Amino acid sequence: MNWGRMSRAERDAAYNNATAVANSRSLIAERNERAALFRAKHNRYLDLSYGPAERRKWDLFPGPESSAPCLVFIHGGYWQMNRREDFAHFAEGVAAHGWSVAMPGYTLAPEASLTTIIAELTAALDWLAQNGSAVGIRGEIYLTGWSAGGHLTAMLLKHPLITAGLAISGVFELGPIRDTYLNEKLQLTDDEIALFSPLRLSATPKPLAIAYGTAELPALVEDSRNLHALRAAAHQPGILLPVAGANHFSILDALLSPAGSIVGALRSLHGRTI
Repeated sequence: MNWGRMSRAERDAAYNNATAVANSRSLIAERNERAALFRAKHNRYLDLSYGPAERRKWDLFPGPESSAPCLVFIHGGYWQMNRREDFAHFAEGVAAHGWSVAMPGYTLAPEASLTTIIAELTAALDWLAQNGSAVGIRGEIYLTGWSAGGHLTAMLLKHPLITAGLAISGVFELGPIRDTYLNEKLQLTDDEIALFSPLRLSATPKPLAIAYGTAELPALVEDSRNLHALRAAAHQPGILLPVAGANHFSILDALLSPAGSIVGALRSLHGRTI
């Protein structure tokens, strides 16, 4: 993309996943319905507060063994949409292999800046480190997230609680975002762009797999490939996982299915094979 010669409409379209996927509304409605059914069936540890704000809460789904690995999933929505409750059923894939799953919420823009969002999720991981054992989560913690959650996964990989991560369909260079409709609520500062763009930072020395759909918007594909290249140049571990034919929404099928490629990558991270 020749960013400097693109119109505002073209720049907006470069990051508008809802427009790029024709049936995105029906996919989102189906997702939310399935998540509600899952939460109704697994409601023992829902809405556990880790801070005073309304969205600072956890949904926890402990596995049958307290020593099992735990997957922390951070929802997406360009830091300004969605909520953890609408992604609960994506616990099914790794849960089928005995894993625990934990899903944190966070305050959205414009109520919260990106600085605040990252601070909140850092506090959430601190809370899990202190309280997880009380609800049967004592195993290694693996971090994943989709879309904005993929970006946040890369940013939070350095937290001492996290063993390894897998970023799904993330945005890893924030500079272009400021030139789009997304920044109307985000209001990114120069410091935030510099400090929170993983492509501008030193690679965290922990395993980080990076997944993207081959049918996603070029800007997201490029960011994923560039982040993997940056980490590979620094000799940091983690595969690049192109999910064939997946768009920005359907890629999560690879996390939902116990046999999905993202579930397989997470299991391999736990087995230290990638």
